[in-house]
Amino acid sequence: MKSKQARLTALALTLAVLATASLSAGAGVAGAVPRQFFGIVPQTFVTQADTEYMRAGRIGSLRWPLTWDSVQATPEGPYDFGGFDQLIALAARQHLRVLPVLGGIPSWLSRKRTTLPVDSARRRRGWFAFVNATVERYGPHGDFWREHRRGGPNEFVPKVPVREWQIWNEANFFYFTRPASPTRYARLVRISNRAIKRAEPGATVMLAGLFGEPSAKPPNAMYAVEFLRRLYRVRGIENSFDAAALHPYAETAADVIRMTEELRQVMIDNGDRRARLDITEMGWGSQNTPNLVSFEQGVGFQIREMRRVYRYLAHNRARLNLDGVYWFTWKDIAGSCNFCDSTGFFRDSERLKPKPAWRAFVQLSGGRPRP
Repeated sequence: MKSKQARLTALALTLAVLATASLSAGAGVAGAVPRQFFGIVPQTFVTQADTEYMRAGRIGSLRWPLTWDSVQATPEGPYDFGGFDQLIALAARQHLRVLPVLGGIPSWLSRKRTTLPVDSARRRRGWFAFVNATVERYGPHGDFWREHRRGGPNEFVPKVPVREWQIWNEANFFYFTRPASPTRYARLVRISNRAIKRAEPGATVMLAGLFGEPSAKPPNAMYAVEFLRRLYRVRGIENSFDAAALHPYAETAADVIRMTEELRQVMIDNGDRRARLDITEMGWGSQNTPNLVSFEQGVGFQIREMRRVYRYLAHNRARLNLDGVYWFTWKDIAGSCNFCDSTGFFRDSERLKPKPAWRAFVQLSGGRPRP
């Protein structure tokens, strides 16, 4: 108990020193990090104009769901990757790296999309085949790149293969996974790792982005640090993934920093210092409705907290073994989650109408506000 308390005290002191140094740093962080450090999570399918603006803003990575149920409509049916092909092509033409979030279970296997496909041999075989086929299409030796290495301007696609694969989304939160079970999720990770590495041994297998501190309790949800701590109790599981991921939605940058440090400490405590860490969702809203969403406190608050957290994470990237930080989201959209209409860099419009946060972001990233 004393050693644990001492470790926590030391962590708190370290955070205070690092926060003071990092938050007082200059406005930009571009010189300290590669372009791929800056990621984005769109909510709607992107256009050519979107990807051109992303590249201008020095965004290097795009995170997008690729679900089993969206590509295989029937049990014996072939995979239809047409929609994802379009996304990959748009991203590659602007030299954007894509991080697919593999998830979903077809309705012909389960009526609940929050069910992990691990409960029967049929579900496990189906998931393995889906994951393996996906890597064989978009990985470095994938069919997609062979199909598009020649042709005219509308056919040729520069080769920007997928090298990282995220397994499910928010496996510790009932909105995406029920129940929130580290042991069940460990089974999915092991199956996925085998399927990915069979097709591409050098690929990076990334855990689901864990919701930092959900208000619901087990079995509906679990804090990210506790979920990861229990996941490590599954013998040998650290050999089945290469990176952990976090979604530290919180009121302030200080809370995001604390959650990030705590999750990294869980990895270190379990002897997994070599594993990478990514933040695959993060954001603040521009609306001023803190009574509904604590991290929606107006335009100025959005910009201030964004600047603080990016400076800290960029300056401590090597120590945290932090590879990428993905902002949620690109454009606001009404009628989705309770903050999805507020956290975007652009307004809810057919045209790209930037919010003040976009200009603040490109000042951080070293990009340009327009192509």
